[in-house]
Amino acid sequence: MSENGSCPVSGSNNQAYPSDCELTQAMRERALGRTGPRERSAAWQAALPRAREVRLLLLDVDGVLTDGTITYTHDGGESKGFNTQDGFGLRILQDAGVEVGLITARTSEAVSRRAVDLKLRYVFQGSGRKNEVFDKILLESGLRPHQAAYMGDDWLDLPLLGRVGLAAAPANAVAEVRQRVHYVTGASGGRGAVRELCELILEARGELAALLGRYL
Repeated sequence: MSENGSCPVSGSNNQAYPSDCELTQAMRERALGRTGPRERSAAWQAALPRAREVRLLLLDVDGVLTDGTITYTHDGGESKGFNTQDGFGLRILQDAGVEVGLITARTSEAVSRRAVDLKLRYVFQGSGRKNEVFDKILLESGLRPHQAAYMGDDWLDLPLLGRVGLAAAPANAVAEVRQRVHYVTGASGGRGAVRELCELILEARGELAALLGRYL
C-alpha cells in the first residue's frame, strides 16, 4: 500500500483476483464504513450536536462502569467487575483529548485501582453531593457545564444529569433517569454502556473513523 493509502497498480500479468493489498484495503473501507452515522439510531443522531461540545466525561460507577453487583469478600472488603471494552473506550477518548472522571457515593479500593489503571484525572469517592463536586471540577478545569457529559443510573444522579451538556444513562438505569437524559445506551452498565458513550462522543468530534483506522 502506498503512502496515500492506495494499492499499487497491478503489473502486466492482468491478475484475475485482487491482491493482498487490495483485499486489506477493501476490508479497511468496510470496517470504516460500519462506523458511519447512517447505521446509527435516531437517538444517536439526535445526541451528536451535544456530544460535539464535550471536553469532559464524568461517570457514576455502580450500575454504569459495573453492572451494579457488589460482592463482599471474606476479609470485609468488596469486589467489582469492570468491562475491558469500556476501559479501552475511555483510553481512546482520553487520547483524543477528552478528560475523564468518576463521581461515586460509595468508596471502594477496587474503584481506586481501576482509576489508576485508566489514568483518570478526576476521582471522587464518597461523594453524595455530586453537584458540589461538579462545581469544583469546573473551577479547576475552566470548562463550562455544556462542555461536560455525565452518565448515571439512579435518582442520586438526577441533579447532575440536569446540569451537563450531554446527559446519558445505561439501558439498566431506573425509569426516572432514562426519561430525563439526552441519550440512553443500548448496552447496560458494565456491559459496554460506557464504550458506547465514548464512541458517540468520538463520532461527534469526527475522530472515530480515524481512530479505528489506526488498528486496521
